[in-house]
Amino acid sequence: MTHELTASRLASASSNATANGGWWRDAVIYQVYVRSFADSDGDGVGDLRGVRERLPHLARLGVDAVWLTPFYVSPQADGGYDVADYRAVDPLFGDLSDADEFVRAAHALGLRVIVDVVPNHTSERHPWFLAALAGDPGMRERYHFRPGRGAGGAEPPNDWESVFGGPAWTRVADGAWYLHLFAPQQPDLDWEHPEVAAEFASVLRFWLDLGVDGFRVDVAHGMVKAPGLPDIGHGAQATLIGTEPLPFFDQDGVHRILRSWRRLLDSYEGPRIGVAEAWAPTSERLALYVRPDELHQAFNFRFLNCRWDTAVLRTVIDESLAATASVGAPTTWVLSNHDVVRHRTRFGSLDRARAAALLMLALPGSAYVYQGEELGLPEVTDLPDEVRQDPAFRRTAGQDGLRDGCRVPLPWSGAEPPYGFGPAGTWLPQPAGWGDLSVAAQTGDPHSTLELYRAALELRRALPGLGSPDAGPLTWLPAPAGVLLFTRPGFACTLNTRPAAVELPAPGRPVLSSAPVETDGRTVRLPPDSCTWWAI
Repeated sequence: MTHELTASRLASASSNATANGGWWRDAVIYQVYVRSFADSDGDGVGDLRGVRERLPHLARLGVDAVWLTPFYVSPQADGGYDVADYRAVDPLFGDLSDADEFVRAAHALGLRVIVDVVPNHTSERHPWFLAALAGDPGMRERYHFRPGRGAGGAEPPNDWESVFGGPAWTRVADGAWYLHLFAPQQPDLDWEHPEVAAEFASVLRFWLDLGVDGFRVDVAHGMVKAPGLPDIGHGAQATLIGTEPLPFFDQDGVHRILRSWRRLLDSYEGPRIGVAEAWAPTSERLALYVRPDELHQAFNFRFLNCRWDTAVLRTVIDESLAATASVGAPTTWVLSNHDVVRHRTRFGSLDRARAAALLMLALPGSAYVYQGEELGLPEVTDLPDEVRQDPAFRRTAGQDGLRDGCRVPLPWSGAEPPYGFGPAGTWLPQPAGWGDLSVAAQTGDPHSTLELYRAALELRRALPGLGSPDAGPLTWLPAPAGVLLFTRPGFACTLNTRPAAVELPAPGRPVLSSAPVETDGRTVRLPPDSCTWWAI
Protein backbone atom coordinates (compact mmCIF):
# COMPACT_ATOMS: atom_id res chain seq x y z
CA MET A 1 0.00 0.00 0.00
CA THR A 2 1.17 3.53 -0.73
CA HIS A 3 -0.10 6.99 0.14
CA GLU A 4 0.66 10.15 -1.80
CA LEU A 5 0.61 13.36 0.23
CA THR A 6 -0.80 16.42 -1.52
CA ALA A 7 -0.88 20.14 -0.96
CA SER A 8 -4.67 19.91 -0.70
CA ARG A 9 -4.31 17.52 2.25
CA LEU A 10 -1.95 19.98 3.90
CA ALA A 11 -4.46 22.79 3.44
CA SER A 12 -7.24 20.59 4.79
CA ALA A 13 -5.18 19.66 7.81
CA SER A 14 -4.40 23.31 8.46
CA SER A 15 -8.06 24.31 8.31
CA ASN A 16 -8.94 21.57 10.78
CA ALA A 17 -6.05 22.31 13.14
CA THR A 18 -8.19 24.17 15.64
CA ALA A 19 -10.93 21.56 15.62
CA ASN A 20 -8.65 18.57 16.17
CA GLY A 21 -6.22 20.32 18.50
CA GLY A 22 -3.37 20.72 15.99
CA TRP A 23 -1.82 18.71 13.17
CA TRP A 24 1.17 17.81 15.32
CA ARG A 25 -0.87 15.84 17.86
CA ASP A 26 -0.72 12.64 15.82
CA ALA A 27 1.84 13.59 13.16
CA VAL A 28 4.60 11.35 11.90
CA ILE A 29 7.71 13.49 11.58
CA TYR A 30 10.75 12.31 9.64
CA GLN A 31 14.20 13.37 10.80
CA VAL A 32 16.67 14.18 8.04
CA TYR A 33 20.33 14.27 9.04
CA VAL A 34 21.25 16.55 6.16
CA ARG A 35 24.89 15.47 5.82
CA SER A 36 23.83 11.87 5.25
CA PHE A 37 20.55 12.00 3.32
CA ALA A 38 21.45 12.77 -0.32
CA ASP A 39 24.30 14.58 -2.08
CA SER A 40 23.56 16.67 -5.17
CA ASP A 41 27.02 18.07 -6.00
CA GLY A 42 29.42 15.15 -5.63
CA ASP A 43 31.40 16.32 -2.60
CA GLY A 44 30.28 13.28 -0.60
CA VAL A 45 28.22 15.34 1.84
CA GLY A 46 24.44 15.58 1.77
CA ASP A 47 22.93 18.99 1.06
CA LEU A 48 19.63 20.84 0.85
CA ARG A 49 19.23 20.31 -2.88
CA GLY A 50 19.83 16.60 -2.39
CA VAL A 51 17.12 16.45 0.25
CA ARG A 52 14.73 18.42 -1.95
CA GLU A 53 15.26 16.04 -4.86
CA ARG A 54 14.40 13.08 -2.61
CA LEU A 55 11.25 14.61 -1.09
CA PRO A 56 9.02 12.32 -3.21
CA HIS A 57 10.37 9.39 -1.16
CA LEU A 58 9.05 11.01 2.01
CA ALA A 59 5.74 11.86 0.38
CA ARG A 60 5.31 8.26 -0.71
CA LEU A 61 6.35 7.04 2.72
CA GLY A 62 3.42 8.97 4.15
CA VAL A 63 4.99 11.22 6.77
CA ASP A 64 3.49 14.58 7.74
CA ALA A 65 6.58 16.71 8.28
CA VAL A 66 10.35 16.80 7.78
CA TRP A 67 12.77 17.87 10.49
CA LEU A 68 16.14 19.06 9.17
CA THR A 69 19.27 18.99 11.31
CA PRO A 70 21.36 22.22 11.25
CA PHE A 71 22.44 23.49 7.84
CA TYR A 72 23.66 26.90 9.06
CA VAL A 73 27.14 28.35 8.64
CA SER A 74 29.35 26.28 10.92
CA PRO A 75 32.93 24.99 11.27
CA GLN A 76 31.29 21.55 11.68
CA ALA A 77 33.06 20.75 14.94
CA ASP A 78 29.89 18.93 16.02
CA GLY A 79 28.03 18.15 12.83
CA GLY A 80 26.63 21.67 12.50
CA TYR A 81 25.45 22.00 16.10
CA ASP A 82 28.19 24.63 16.49
CA VAL A 83 26.56 27.55 14.68
CA ALA A 84 28.56 30.58 13.53
CA ASP A 85 25.68 32.31 11.68
CA TYR A 86 22.07 31.40 12.42
CA ARG A 87 20.66 33.25 9.40
CA ALA A 88 22.83 31.81 6.63
CA VAL A 89 23.23 28.41 4.98
CA ASP A 90 26.67 26.85 5.07
CA PRO A 91 28.11 26.53 1.55
CA LEU A 92 28.57 22.83 2.33
CA PHE A 93 24.76 22.51 2.15
CA GLY A 94 23.89 25.18 -0.44
CA ASP A 95 22.68 28.72 0.08
CA LEU A 96 19.63 30.58 1.33
CA SER A 97 17.81 30.12 -1.98
CA ASP A 98 18.17 26.34 -1.54
CA ALA A 99 16.51 26.60 1.87
CA ASP A 100 13.70 28.69 0.40
CA GLU A 101 13.19 26.26 -2.50
CA PHE A 102 13.22 23.32 -0.11
CA VAL A 103 10.43 24.80 2.02
CA ARG A 104 8.33 25.55 -1.06
CA ALA A 105 8.87 22.08 -2.54
CA ALA A 106 7.99 20.37 0.73
CA HIS A 107 4.80 22.40 1.09
CA ALA A 108 3.83 21.56 -2.48
CA LEU A 109 3.97 17.86 -1.49
CA GLY A 110 1.94 18.43 1.68
CA LEU A 111 4.96 18.17 3.96
CA ARG A 112 5.61 20.62 6.75
CA VAL A 113 9.16 21.69 7.60
CA ILE A 114 10.76 21.82 11.04
CA VAL A 115 14.30 23.13 11.42
CA ASP A 116 16.76 22.91 14.28
CA VAL A 117 17.55 25.89 16.45
CA VAL A 118 20.58 25.69 18.75
CA PRO A 119 20.14 28.20 21.60
CA ASN A 120 22.28 26.70 24.37
CA HIS A 121 25.61 27.49 22.71
CA THR A 122 27.20 29.02 19.63
CA SER A 123 30.27 28.12 17.66
CA GLU A 124 33.60 29.43 18.89
CA ARG A 125 33.68 31.15 15.46
CA HIS A 126 30.48 33.10 16.10
CA PRO A 127 31.17 36.88 15.94
CA TRP A 128 30.07 37.31 19.54
CA PHE A 129 32.55 34.77 20.86
CA LEU A 130 35.37 36.03 18.67
CA ALA A 131 34.82 39.47 20.19
CA ALA A 132 34.68 37.92 23.66
CA LEU A 133 38.02 36.20 23.10
CA ALA A 134 39.44 39.54 22.00
CA GLY A 135 38.52 40.91 25.43
CA ASP A 136 35.25 42.75 24.74
CA PRO A 137 33.61 42.77 28.20
CA GLY A 138 30.10 43.25 26.80
CA MET A 139 30.44 40.18 24.62
CA ARG A 140 31.90 38.13 27.46
CA GLU A 141 28.74 38.83 29.43
CA ARG A 142 26.78 36.93 26.78
CA TYR A 143 28.67 33.75 27.69
CA HIS A 144 29.73 32.17 30.97
CA PHE A 145 33.23 33.52 31.59
CA ARG A 146 34.53 32.99 35.12
CA PRO A 147 37.83 33.24 37.00
CA GLY A 148 39.44 29.94 37.89
CA ARG A 149 39.96 28.45 41.32
CA GLY A 150 43.16 27.55 43.12
CA ALA A 151 46.58 29.09 42.87
CA GLY A 152 46.65 31.62 40.06
CA GLY A 153 43.15 30.55 38.95
CA ALA A 154 44.63 27.45 37.36
CA GLU A 155 41.68 25.19 38.20
CA PRO A 156 38.25 25.29 36.51
CA PRO A 157 35.57 27.40 38.24
CA ASN A 158 33.60 24.29 39.28
CA ASP A 159 33.55 20.51 38.81
CA TRP A 160 31.14 20.37 35.89
CA GLU A 161 31.96 17.91 33.13
CA SER A 162 31.31 18.17 29.42
CA VAL A 163 28.67 15.83 28.04
CA PHE A 164 31.37 14.82 25.55
CA GLY A 165 33.85 14.07 28.33
CA GLY A 166 36.50 16.06 30.20
CA PRO A 167 36.00 19.37 32.01
CA ALA A 168 33.18 21.68 30.93
CA TRP A 169 35.58 24.63 31.09
CA THR A 170 38.39 25.88 28.85
CA ARG A 171 40.90 28.56 29.80
CA VAL A 172 41.67 31.44 27.44
CA ALA A 173 44.89 33.41 27.00
CA ASP A 174 44.15 36.03 29.68
CA GLY A 175 43.44 33.36 32.30
CA ALA A 176 39.63 33.42 32.34
CA TRP A 177 37.61 30.25 31.81
CA TYR A 178 34.50 29.77 29.66
CA LEU A 179 31.77 27.16 30.03
CA HIS A 180 30.99 24.59 27.34
CA LEU A 181 28.68 21.74 28.28
CA PHE A 182 29.57 20.08 24.98
CA ALA A 183 32.76 20.50 22.90
CA PRO A 184 35.20 23.36 23.64
CA GLN A 185 34.19 24.75 20.22
CA GLN A 186 30.63 25.20 21.58
CA PRO A 187 30.67 27.92 24.29
CA ASP A 188 27.46 28.13 26.32
CA LEU A 189 25.42 31.31 26.12
CA ASP A 190 24.28 33.15 29.25
CA TRP A 191 20.52 33.48 28.87
CA GLU A 192 20.34 35.98 31.71
CA HIS A 193 21.70 38.56 29.26
CA PRO A 194 18.85 40.38 27.44
CA GLU A 195 20.73 40.52 24.12
CA VAL A 196 20.77 36.73 23.94
CA ALA A 197 17.00 36.50 24.21
CA ALA A 198 16.54 39.32 21.69
CA GLU A 199 18.89 37.70 19.20
CA PHE A 200 17.13 34.35 19.23
CA ALA A 201 13.69 35.93 18.93
CA SER A 202 15.03 37.59 15.79
CA VAL A 203 16.47 34.29 14.50
CA LEU A 204 13.14 32.53 14.97
CA ARG A 205 11.30 35.29 13.11
CA PHE A 206 13.80 35.08 10.25
CA TRP A 207 13.03 31.41 9.59
CA LEU A 208 9.31 31.72 10.29
CA ASP A 209 9.17 34.52 7.73
CA LEU A 210 10.86 32.19 5.25
CA GLY A 211 7.99 29.77 5.81
CA VAL A 212 9.17 27.03 8.16
CA ASP A 213 6.46 25.38 10.24
CA GLY A 214 8.36 25.04 13.48
CA PHE A 215 11.56 24.39 15.38
CA ARG A 216 13.19 21.50 17.12
CA VAL A 217 14.94 23.15 20.07
CA ASP A 218 18.33 21.60 20.68
CA VAL A 219 19.20 21.17 24.36
CA ALA A 220 15.99 22.92 25.37
CA HIS A 221 16.69 21.86 28.95
CA GLY A 222 20.12 23.50 29.12
CA MET A 223 19.75 27.21 28.54
CA VAL A 224 19.56 28.19 32.23
CA LYS A 225 22.12 27.19 34.86
CA ALA A 226 21.62 27.10 38.63
CA PRO A 227 22.58 30.37 40.38
CA GLY A 228 26.20 30.39 41.46
CA LEU A 229 27.09 27.44 39.22
CA PRO A 230 27.43 25.06 42.20
CA ASP A 231 29.64 21.99 42.25
CA ILE A 232 27.99 18.62 41.67
CA GLY A 233 30.42 16.55 43.72
CA HIS A 234 30.07 13.54 41.48
CA GLY A 235 31.98 12.28 38.46
CA ALA A 236 30.66 10.58 35.31
CA GLN A 237 28.03 13.31 35.09
CA ALA A 238 26.96 12.40 31.55
CA THR A 239 25.51 9.17 32.95
CA LEU A 240 23.20 11.21 35.21
CA ILE A 241 21.51 13.13 32.39
CA GLY A 242 17.82 12.34 32.34
CA THR A 243 17.95 10.39 35.60
CA GLU A 244 19.17 12.82 38.31
CA PRO A 245 18.77 16.56 38.90
CA LEU A 246 21.78 18.52 37.62
CA PRO A 247 22.56 22.23 38.11
CA PHE A 248 23.17 22.78 34.39
CA PHE A 249 20.10 20.97 33.00
CA ASP A 250 16.32 21.17 33.47
CA GLN A 251 16.36 24.33 35.58
CA ASP A 252 12.97 25.99 36.11
CA GLY A 253 14.16 29.15 34.38
CA VAL A 254 14.11 27.51 30.93
CA HIS A 255 10.32 27.62 30.99
CA ARG A 256 10.28 31.42 31.02
CA ILE A 257 12.22 31.34 27.74
CA LEU A 258 9.99 28.69 26.19
CA ARG A 259 6.84 30.60 27.11
CA SER A 260 8.16 33.65 25.29
CA TRP A 261 8.86 31.49 22.24
CA ARG A 262 5.35 30.07 22.33
CA ARG A 263 3.94 33.58 22.23
CA LEU A 264 6.13 34.31 19.22
CA LEU A 265 5.04 31.11 17.43
CA ASP A 266 1.38 31.86 18.11
CA SER A 267 1.75 35.33 16.61
CA TYR A 268 2.21 33.78 13.15
CA GLU A 269 -0.64 32.75 10.90
CA GLY A 270 -1.10 29.01 10.65
CA PRO A 271 0.05 26.45 13.19
CA ARG A 272 3.77 26.83 13.92
CA ILE A 273 5.20 24.46 16.52
CA GLY A 274 8.09 24.04 18.92
CA VAL A 275 9.58 20.66 19.83
CA ALA A 276 11.82 20.29 22.86
CA GLU A 277 14.85 18.08 22.92
CA ALA A 278 14.74 17.91 26.68
CA TRP A 279 16.21 15.43 29.12
CA ALA A 280 14.40 15.43 32.46
CA PRO A 281 14.65 13.06 35.44
CA THR A 282 10.95 12.10 35.36
CA SER A 283 8.02 12.02 32.96
CA GLU A 284 6.37 14.66 35.13
CA ARG A 285 9.31 17.04 34.74
CA LEU A 286 9.32 16.44 30.98
CA ALA A 287 5.61 17.26 30.79
CA LEU A 288 6.36 20.78 32.04
CA TYR A 289 7.89 21.56 28.64
CA VAL A 290 4.55 20.96 26.91
CA ARG A 291 2.18 22.88 29.15
CA PRO A 292 -0.46 24.83 27.20
CA ASP A 293 1.64 28.01 27.09
CA GLU A 294 4.98 26.34 26.31
CA LEU A 295 6.16 24.09 23.48
CA HIS A 296 3.93 21.67 21.58
CA GLN A 297 6.00 18.51 21.89
CA ALA A 298 8.95 17.06 23.80
CA PHE A 299 10.90 13.98 22.80
CA ASN A 300 10.12 10.92 24.91
CA PHE A 301 13.59 9.59 25.55
CA ARG A 302 12.36 7.19 28.22
CA PHE A 303 10.57 5.25 25.48
CA LEU A 304 13.68 5.32 23.30
CA ASN A 305 15.73 3.88 26.15
CA CYS A 306 13.32 1.03 26.93
CA ARG A 307 14.58 -2.54 27.05
CA TRP A 308 12.85 -5.25 25.00
CA ASP A 309 10.70 -6.13 27.98
CA THR A 310 6.91 -5.92 28.20
CA ALA A 311 6.82 -4.80 31.83
CA VAL A 312 9.22 -1.94 31.18
CA LEU A 313 7.48 -0.94 27.95
CA ARG A 314 4.05 -0.91 29.55
CA THR A 315 5.26 1.14 32.53
CA VAL A 316 6.91 3.76 30.32
CA ILE A 317 3.87 3.96 28.01
CA ASP A 318 1.48 4.40 30.94
CA GLU A 319 3.63 6.96 32.73
CA SER A 320 4.26 8.91 29.52
CA LEU A 321 0.57 9.10 28.65
CA ALA A 322 -0.40 10.07 32.18
CA ALA A 323 2.24 12.81 32.43
CA THR A 324 1.33 14.53 29.17
CA ALA A 325 -2.40 14.10 29.79
CA SER A 326 -1.94 16.03 33.04
CA VAL A 327 -1.02 19.13 31.00
CA GLY A 328 -3.34 18.45 28.05
CA ALA A 329 -0.55 17.61 25.60
CA PRO A 330 0.02 14.65 23.28
CA THR A 331 2.86 12.21 23.89
CA THR A 332 5.65 11.75 21.39
CA TRP A 333 7.35 8.45 20.62
CA VAL A 334 10.80 7.91 19.15
CA LEU A 335 13.04 4.87 18.63
CA SER A 336 16.15 6.28 16.93
CA ASN A 337 17.86 9.56 16.11
CA HIS A 338 21.24 10.96 15.07
CA ASP A 339 22.67 10.66 18.61
CA VAL A 340 21.90 7.05 19.54
CA VAL A 341 22.57 3.52 18.30
CA ARG A 342 19.96 2.55 15.71
CA HIS A 343 17.20 0.54 17.31
CA ARG A 344 17.69 -2.48 15.03
CA THR A 345 21.13 -2.93 16.61
CA ARG A 346 20.06 -1.79 20.06
CA PHE A 347 17.25 -4.35 20.24
CA GLY A 348 19.37 -7.07 18.68
CA SER A 349 17.49 -7.96 15.49
CA LEU A 350 15.56 -6.67 12.51
CA ASP A 351 12.49 -8.62 13.68
CA ARG A 352 12.44 -6.65 16.93
CA ALA A 353 13.06 -3.37 15.12
CA ARG A 354 10.08 -3.97 12.83
CA ALA A 355 7.87 -4.95 15.77
CA ALA A 356 8.96 -1.92 17.78
CA ALA A 357 8.11 0.34 14.84
CA LEU A 358 4.55 -0.98 14.64
CA LEU A 359 4.17 -0.62 18.40
CA MET A 360 5.36 3.00 18.25
CA LEU A 361 3.08 3.87 15.34
CA ALA A 362 0.08 2.34 17.14
CA LEU A 363 0.44 4.48 20.26
CA PRO A 364 -1.60 7.67 20.71
CA GLY A 365 0.37 10.79 19.89
CA SER A 366 3.07 11.84 17.48
CA ALA A 367 5.88 9.60 16.20
CA TYR A 368 9.36 10.48 14.96
CA VAL A 369 11.10 8.38 12.32
CA TYR A 370 14.86 8.74 11.87
CA GLN A 371 16.14 8.51 8.31
CA GLY A 372 16.98 4.94 7.36
CA GLU A 373 14.92 3.22 10.02
CA GLU A 374 12.24 2.72 7.37
CA LEU A 375 14.91 0.70 5.54
CA GLY A 376 15.80 -1.37 8.60
CA LEU A 377 19.35 -0.05 8.60
CA PRO A 378 21.62 -1.42 11.33
CA GLU A 379 24.21 0.60 13.22
CA VAL A 380 27.59 0.63 11.47
CA THR A 381 29.84 -0.59 14.26
CA ASP A 382 33.15 -1.10 12.44
CA LEU A 383 34.01 2.38 11.19
CA PRO A 384 37.78 2.91 11.25
CA ASP A 385 38.95 5.29 13.95
CA GLU A 386 40.53 7.62 11.42
CA VAL A 387 37.21 8.40 9.69
CA ARG A 388 35.17 9.09 12.81
CA GLN A 389 34.06 12.69 13.33
CA ASP A 390 32.05 12.56 16.56
CA PRO A 391 33.79 15.13 18.81
CA ALA A 392 33.24 12.86 21.82
CA PHE A 393 35.26 10.06 20.25
CA ARG A 394 38.64 11.37 21.38
CA ARG A 395 37.44 12.70 24.71
CA THR A 396 36.85 10.52 27.75
CA ALA A 397 34.18 9.85 30.37
CA GLY A 398 31.40 11.42 28.34
CA GLN A 399 29.16 10.07 25.60
CA ASP A 400 30.48 6.93 23.96
CA GLY A 401 31.78 8.94 21.01
CA LEU A 402 30.35 6.46 18.54
CA ARG A 403 27.48 8.50 17.10
CA ASP A 404 28.95 8.26 13.60
CA GLY A 405 27.59 4.72 13.29
CA CYS A 406 24.00 5.97 12.92
CA ARG A 407 25.02 8.80 10.59
CA VAL A 408 26.42 6.77 7.68
CA PRO A 409 24.89 8.06 4.40
CA LEU A 410 21.73 6.36 3.15
CA PRO A 411 21.59 3.76 0.37
CA TRP A 412 19.18 4.72 -2.40
CA SER A 413 19.96 2.34 -5.26
CA GLY A 414 22.59 0.13 -6.81
CA ALA A 415 24.74 -2.74 -5.60
CA GLU A 416 27.88 -0.83 -4.58
CA PRO A 417 28.76 2.34 -2.66
CA PRO A 418 27.73 5.13 -2.81
CA TYR A 419 24.40 3.37 -3.50
CA GLY A 420 22.90 6.38 -5.26
CA PHE A 421 23.70 8.76 -2.40
CA GLY A 422 25.40 11.12 -4.84
CA PRO A 423 27.68 11.36 -7.85
CA ALA A 424 30.85 10.44 -5.93
CA GLY A 425 31.85 9.06 -2.53
CA THR A 426 30.46 9.55 0.98
CA TRP A 427 31.84 11.44 3.98
CA LEU A 428 31.57 8.25 6.04
CA PRO A 429 32.13 4.88 4.33
CA GLN A 430 29.07 2.73 3.65
CA PRO A 431 29.19 -1.00 4.35
CA ALA A 432 29.29 -3.64 1.65
CA GLY A 433 25.93 -5.37 1.28
CA TRP A 434 23.77 -2.30 1.80
CA GLY A 435 22.49 -2.59 -1.75
CA ASP A 436 19.84 -5.04 -0.54
CA LEU A 437 18.67 -2.42 1.98
CA SER A 438 18.37 0.43 -0.51
CA VAL A 439 15.14 2.23 -1.29
CA ALA A 440 15.15 0.84 -4.83
CA ALA A 441 15.75 -2.76 -3.69
CA GLN A 442 12.96 -2.66 -1.09
CA THR A 443 10.35 -0.83 -3.14
CA GLY A 444 7.65 -3.22 -4.28
CA ASP A 445 8.81 -6.09 -2.05
CA PRO A 446 5.80 -6.82 0.21
CA HIS A 447 8.09 -8.35 2.85
CA SER A 448 10.51 -5.41 3.02
CA THR A 449 10.79 -3.04 5.95
CA LEU A 450 10.19 -0.06 3.65
CA GLU A 451 6.85 -1.44 2.46
CA LEU A 452 5.94 -2.27 6.07
CA TYR A 453 6.43 1.39 7.02
CA ARG A 454 4.49 2.59 3.97
CA ALA A 455 1.58 0.30 4.78
CA ALA A 456 1.66 1.24 8.47
CA LEU A 457 1.54 4.97 7.75
CA GLU A 458 -1.32 4.53 5.29
CA LEU A 459 -3.31 2.52 7.82
CA ARG A 460 -2.51 5.06 10.52
CA ARG A 461 -4.41 7.62 8.46
CA ALA A 462 -7.27 5.26 7.69
CA LEU A 463 -8.00 3.92 11.18
CA PRO A 464 -9.02 6.60 13.71
CA GLY A 465 -7.90 4.43 16.63
CA LEU A 466 -4.32 4.52 15.36
CA GLY A 467 -2.21 7.42 16.48
CA SER A 468 -4.80 10.06 17.31
CA PRO A 469 -4.67 10.95 21.03
CA ASP A 470 -8.25 12.23 20.74
CA ALA A 471 -9.82 9.00 19.44
CA GLY A 472 -10.29 7.39 22.85
CA PRO A 473 -8.42 5.68 25.68
CA LEU A 474 -5.76 3.02 25.45
CA THR A 475 -6.96 -0.07 27.33
CA TRP A 476 -4.69 -2.94 28.33
CA LEU A 477 -6.15 -6.44 28.13
CA PRO A 478 -4.88 -9.61 29.84
CA ALA A 479 -2.13 -11.35 27.89
CA PRO A 480 0.44 -14.11 28.46
CA ALA A 481 3.82 -13.23 29.95
CA GLY A 482 5.98 -11.49 27.39
CA VAL A 483 2.97 -10.27 25.39
CA LEU A 484 1.31 -6.85 25.32
CA LEU A 485 -2.29 -6.47 24.16
CA PHE A 486 -4.10 -3.15 24.09
CA THR A 487 -7.14 -1.75 22.36
CA ARG A 488 -8.28 1.62 21.14
CA PRO A 489 -11.55 2.40 19.35
CA GLY A 490 -11.86 0.01 16.41
CA PHE A 491 -8.32 -1.25 16.80
CA ALA A 492 -6.14 -3.68 18.77
CA CYS A 493 -2.39 -4.21 18.94
CA THR A 494 -0.44 -7.27 20.06
CA LEU A 495 3.30 -7.37 20.76
CA ASN A 496 5.08 -10.66 21.38
CA THR A 497 8.56 -10.10 22.83
CA ARG A 498 9.16 -13.78 23.50
CA PRO A 499 11.67 -15.82 21.43
CA ALA A 500 8.92 -18.35 20.63
CA ALA A 501 5.47 -18.17 19.08
CA VAL A 502 2.48 -17.63 21.38
CA GLU A 503 -1.14 -18.72 20.88
CA LEU A 504 -4.06 -16.66 22.18
CA PRO A 505 -7.62 -15.76 21.17
CA ALA A 506 -7.65 -13.56 18.08
CA PRO A 507 -8.59 -10.01 19.14
CA GLY A 508 -10.04 -9.22 15.71
CA ARG A 509 -9.10 -9.30 12.05
CA PRO A 510 -5.37 -8.86 11.34
CA VAL A 511 -4.63 -5.88 9.10
CA LEU A 512 -0.84 -5.58 9.35
CA SER A 513 1.93 -7.53 11.05
CA SER A 514 5.69 -7.25 11.28
CA ALA A 515 5.87 -11.02 10.60
CA PRO A 516 3.37 -13.54 9.14
CA VAL A 517 0.65 -14.57 11.60
CA GLU A 518 -1.45 -17.71 11.55
CA THR A 519 -5.10 -17.35 12.52
CA ASP A 520 -8.32 -19.28 11.98
CA GLY A 521 -10.41 -16.30 13.07
CA ARG A 522 -10.79 -17.62 16.62
CA THR A 523 -7.18 -18.09 17.72
CA VAL A 524 -3.90 -16.65 16.54
CA ARG A 525 -0.33 -17.84 16.63
CA LEU A 526 1.86 -14.78 17.15
CA PRO A 527 5.38 -15.15 15.76
CA PRO A 528 8.32 -14.43 18.07
CA ASP A 529 9.41 -10.80 18.31
CA SER A 530 6.46 -9.52 16.34
CA CYS A 531 3.75 -6.88 16.45
CA THR A 532 0.32 -7.17 14.81
CA TRP A 533 -2.46 -4.66 14.23
CA TRP A 534 -6.08 -5.83 14.36
CA ALA A 535 -9.36 -4.29 13.26
CA ILE A 536 -12.06 -4.93 15.85
